[in-house]
Amino acid sequence: MPNRLTDRSRILCVLPAYNEAGKIGRVVTKIIDVGLVDKIIVADDCSTDKTNQEAVEAGAEVIRHETNLGVGAGIRSGIYYALENSYDIVVIMSGDDQHEPKELPVVLAPLLEKKADFVQGSRRMKGGRTVNGPLFREVTTRLFSLVFTLLTTKRITDGTNGFRAFYLSILKDKYINLNQSWLNTYELEPYLLYKAVVSRDIKVVEVPITVYYHGEVIEYSKMKPFRDWWRLVRPMLFLRFGIRS
Repeated sequence: MPNRLTDRSRILCVLPAYNEAGKIGRVVTKIIDVGLVDKIIVADDCSTDKTNQEAVEAGAEVIRHETNLGVGAGIRSGIYYALENSYDIVVIMSGDDQHEPKELPVVLAPLLEKKADFVQGSRRMKGGRTVNGPLFREVTTRLFSLVFTLLTTKRITDGTNGFRAFYLSILKDKYINLNQSWLNTYELEPYLLYKAVVSRDIKVVEVPITVYYHGEVIEYSKMKPFRDWWRLVRPMLFLRFGIRS
């Protein structure tokens, strides 16, 4: 368990959300109950339901986009809030209750113990697991991680996992530029992971976590096959072959 009595790092939790009423309040409440983060920001990407209201009532602060920009833009808004308000660490989790807040100590421990700069959650490591995972997602997430490992030559077991945390100081790296419009949707997360993994100055570790898939197949994810998987894949291809920076 990370010792917040000895570590004074300020921690912000960012929850990107789009039409997550019925889930976002539960997520916020569970994170607050764990007690490790100093504040929760819900990045509401122009939801048309009661996501905003539910998040505020549960105890989060909401940053709202007036137009739907994408999950990457939401995460970037949360990160910029953290930078502007002098936080030290950002932890990113899913707003749709796929991640388990009780595992926050596992994710944050390597940072608070100064053993890592960037922590990536993994359902594939010993101790990690997937609950109710659809076959298509099981195959594609494993394939993504294999390709990611081959292109970076660094072993990553679960590159698409959205549960991660890092010191904001890594953004001082001149090769990391989140302020690019092509990162607005699903590209930002693999972009940031790729940049962290290949950097000589950023220590990346993976820790075991749980991923839950809730409800019917249509509720598993808002991702659209092929189009959105291309958005996940293209950052590592663009970066590996120098098409983007």
